[in-house]
Parts: sequence; C-alpha cells; structure tokens
Amino acid sequence: MNSNDLLSIGDLARRTGLSASAIRFYEDKGLIQAHRTAGNQRRFLRSDIRRLSFILIVQKLGLSLEEIGDHLRSLPQGRTPSSFDWWKISEAIRESLDRRIAQLQALRDNLDGCIGCGCLSLKTCKLYNPDDIAAEGGPGPRVLR
Repeated sequence: MNSNDLLSIGDLARRTGLSASAIRFYEDKGLIQAHRTAGNQRRFLRSDIRRLSFILIVQKLGLSLEEIGDHLRSLPQGRTPSSFDWWKISEAIRESLDRRIAQLQALRDNLDGCIGCGCLSLKTCKLYNPDDIAAEGGPGPRVLR
C-alpha cells in the first residue's frame, strides 16, 4: 500500500463533509477501518471516501447501521471496490427498498381507512383488535405489520 493512497482523518473529513468524530464513530462501528502510522495516527484508504458517502446515502434510505455493515463487509478490503462490487450491493438494497415500499403502501392504505372512521365505529376500524387476537402473532404492533 502506497502512503500516497492514504488520507488523514482531517483530509477524509474535508472530502466527505463529515466531522472527524463522525468518522471515528463509523470506524468504531466497524463500517470503515483505519490504518495506523508508527505514531499511532489514523490513515484511511481513498476508497473510504466512497464508503462513507455510501453510508450517508443509505442511512437516508432508512437502512440501519447493522444493515449497512452487512453490505460493506461484502466489499473487498485493501482495494477500491469495482462498479460490479457496488452493483451487487445496489441490487440487494433495491430488493430491500421494494419490500419496505410495499409495507409503507399497505400501512398508508390502512391508515386512510382508520383516519376516515374517526374511531367512531369499532366495527370498521382497521386497527381495532377485539379480544387481543393480534397478540397470537407476537409482541409489538401486529395489526399494521
């Protein structure tokens, strides 16, 4: 690895718009990996600019840090990921987003019916759970899942 391929945390912060503390946070979560100099200073690969950009984008799409970590672990370490590497991740995220969109559409459609009833009719309310029947499906909000 050429030392010209490494960036200080300050350089990485300037290139990504993130604070150094945010970069350290993502490092602590295992989403990026720093290399240490003889003086114990952090150095990052140039490809970490893309990894951090990816993290910021998919967080806005609603992916958890755990999900993001799963995707990033599929990328090669020690080399810049290829367009094919990113495409594989993109396909997996697309499938996840499609499922999430379907769930959100179903939630929206059920809420339309619920809000319209004004809770004046327990016979037509989509959220009404007589005798706690939904509890058979497990804990938490079961009706709209």
